[in-house]
Amino acid sequence: MPNSSSISEFLLLPLADTRQLQLLHFWLLLGIYLAALLGNGLISTAVACDRRLHTPMYFFLLNLALLDLGCISTTLPKAMANALWDTRAISYTGCAAQVFCFFFFLSAEYSLLTIMSYDRYVAICKPLHYGTLMDSRTCATMAAAAWGAGVLNSILHTASTFSLPLCQGNAVNQFFCEIPQILKLSCSASYLREVVFIIFSFSLAFGCFVFIVVSYVQIFKTVLRMPSEQGWHKAFSTCLPHLAVLSLLVSTASIAYLKPTSASSSLLDLTVALMYSVLPPTLNPIIYSMRNREIKHALSKVLQYALFQLP
Repeated sequence: MPNSSSISEFLLLPLADTRQLQLLHFWLLLGIYLAALLGNGLISTAVACDRRLHTPMYFFLLNLALLDLGCISTTLPKAMANALWDTRAISYTGCAAQVFCFFFFLSAEYSLLTIMSYDRYVAICKPLHYGTLMDSRTCATMAAAAWGAGVLNSILHTASTFSLPLCQGNAVNQFFCEIPQILKLSCSASYLREVVFIIFSFSLAFGCFVFIVVSYVQIFKTVLRMPSEQGWHKAFSTCLPHLAVLSLLVSTASIAYLKPTSASSSLLDLTVALMYSVLPPTLNPIIYSMRNREIKHALSKVLQYALFQLP
């Protein structure tokens, strides 16, 4: 049986069996990828260029857009290249780098979403203390902590996963290098340490999710005491989509990483992976920012300036 020292590459799951379907999947993934790049890129540009958006909320949105760009760029380009060139191979080093980057961006993004819920809680429930609690130094420290948590988490899981002896071949049953699928290739009982790490990480993630839900419950209570129905509508239309995307991310990632390896099918694994790795980075620009009047105004100014500079 092959072991990890003899494996130089992994074989990823093909998205289709026929050439026509492979090309169809390539164009579909390309459209999704370009939409995510455009949405997150426009948000980053708007926040960076408009001084009126240099506030804690938009600072965190800028960080979220950058993390979304990194997250979706870790998985989709390789999947598109494999579909276009009709190949499945990814090098051992490339697979390890993909696991590291994906876990880093995903962990940092989830930490940032937790911080953003706290920012909204302070802004709505404690407005008189907002300037003190969320000053520029505090915001920078929080953002750095989110990125740092992503680095530490990804180092832990990548090192633990790729230190395992692999005795079940090199075919990864997923369109990118996903830890649960790599664990299926490990020798019997050798993956238990990484499983413990995953359970611990998801316990922390669940704690963050509870914190986010409690924060939004407090926000809803505060908003419902306001006399303006317009304020109600604005708060609910903003918070409920956030909770929907978070619930989608947590539920699908939990299914992917916590389900027994025996309870698995290629179609289920592929669907779940697409839902937690592709949908959030694509939908976040729409849910968090594109419906925001200040963002729209800043984008219109940026586009007008760009058009004015054209010869």
